[in-house]
Amino acid sequence: MKLGVIGLGKMGTALIKGVLQAEIYSPTEIIASDINKKNIPEIEVIQDNITCSKRAKTLILAIKPQVMDEVLAEIKDEVKDKLVISIAAGISIAHLKDKLPSSTRIIRVMPNAPAVINQGISAYACGPAVLEQDKELVANLFSGIGEVFEVKENLMNAITGLSGSGPAFIYTILEAISDGGVAAGLAREDAIKLTALTMRGAASMVLETGEHPGQLKDMVTSPGGTAITGIEVMERNGMRGIMMETIKKAVLKSQELDQAIN
Repeated sequence: MKLGVIGLGKMGTALIKGVLQAEIYSPTEIIASDINKKNIPEIEVIQDNITCSKRAKTLILAIKPQVMDEVLAEIKDEVKDKLVISIAAGISIAHLKDKLPSSTRIIRVMPNAPAVINQGISAYACGPAVLEQDKELVANLFSGIGEVFEVKENLMNAITGLSGSGPAFIYTILEAISDGGVAAGLAREDAIKLTALTMRGAASMVLETGEHPGQLKDMVTSPGGTAITGIEVMERNGMRGIMMETIKKAVLKSQELDQAIN
């Protein structure tokens, strides 16, 4: 087997489906291990982490941080000279390196929730022994579920606070805007759909035009119009500062969790 995955939660399952859809590996080249033996019809699924690790050339750990050390103790003798990719939040490369053989090549990845619909962002950081071909493999694997970025590991907490936690903040804003639509007389279902489509279109304009968000905002705000009137309310109530503080607090919490785990 070329690819092994331990853990078939939402992210592990999404990753396998993305890899298969992108034809990065064929179904016969993938093996997965899950305590509940969740079914993915195309591939072999077992309940034995040791066998999964032994048969795989590259191993992805798609497990919760709370069980990481237990799994590492199980598989450590099977991952010598192999590439191990961890997507467990808060588990540092140093922590993984301490628990695995020195010849194990380690990459840490932080994907986010939209990966389950192939619209995710995955940031990865590399351990010292990682080869250039390992980086290329990780970029290919995670491109199956969205965009991929290489970062220094000391930025992982910032990534967690911004893109990892960010969807929750955006869902909250989306709900609030749709509440405003309901207050103005729209049906709830219509308000949510209109808000989601508006947010998607606005985000796409940022990505596709390359323009600064402030410039795009100015395109919409005509003198004395509805948009500038709404922005005045947002600014008067400190929306910009609230969102900046939200990200800073999320990053700080990520740092605290990192310290507690590692």
